[in-house]
Amino acid sequence: MTGQPRAGRVVIRDVGVRFERADGPLVALDGVNLAVDPGEIVALIGPNGSGKSTLLRVIAGLLHPESGSVELDGRAVTSPDPDVGLVFQEPRLLPWRSVAANIVYPLELAGWPRDRRHARLEELLTIVRLRTAAGARPSQLSGGMRQKVALARALALEPRVLLLDEPFSALDALTRERLNGELLELWARTETTGIVVTHSISEAIFLADRVVVLSARPGRVVADLPVRLPRPRSIGALDAAVVSPLARAIRANLEDEAA
Repeated sequence: MTGQPRAGRVVIRDVGVRFERADGPLVALDGVNLAVDPGEIVALIGPNGSGKSTLLRVIAGLLHPESGSVELDGRAVTSPDPDVGLVFQEPRLLPWRSVAANIVYPLELAGWPRDRRHARLEELLTIVRLRTAAGARPSQLSGGMRQKVALARALALEPRVLLLDEPFSALDALTRERLNGELLELWARTETTGIVVTHSISEAIFLADRVVVLSARPGRVVADLPVRLPRPRSIGALDAAVVSPLARAIRANLEDEAA
């Protein structure tokens, strides 16, 4: 690494978001409070429309809340911040650029000199295991490989916080399982704070230190459940005795919100 990033602390205070629509205002989030410690991984889960993706965009500085605030290491997040990386459900790669060129694009925009960009690219290709695909175009890659390029690009500027919005939801179950394992390895190597949105209870338990359940719209935190599984984890960890009670607790909160 070119300077191991220090994981960031995220504090969300009483965040509310409302969208104006032709048929009247839609309240997406209402009074969301959450703190994520440095190096911690938190999974957000909730019914459709609970504001999970909206909350990620607020944390990333892409959306201004109507009320409340988000802080990263004690300073307010009011605009996109290089200390926060965001990976969307769709990779959103530039189709005319190679894997390598897509990954270094944020570094070009940030004005990094060529030799420094090259050194960082080599690190990132190793981290996401895409060295042999560096010259390929996105159209030549599998869905999983494209999402790994998006991950590498999000990590390019060495963010303190990595946000993931259902990054593997479009993939088949086996590929998703494998990439979740690689994602945990990546988090261990980069030591960033992580917040991941998912609809999968098993994925939330496998990845996270805590699972935060949001209510049906407007989104509020209705449960904050610790995951008591040791790290490092393998997919076999989901067979542990603690998993079934935790899964039941998550499901119960989700069912309460769907009722």
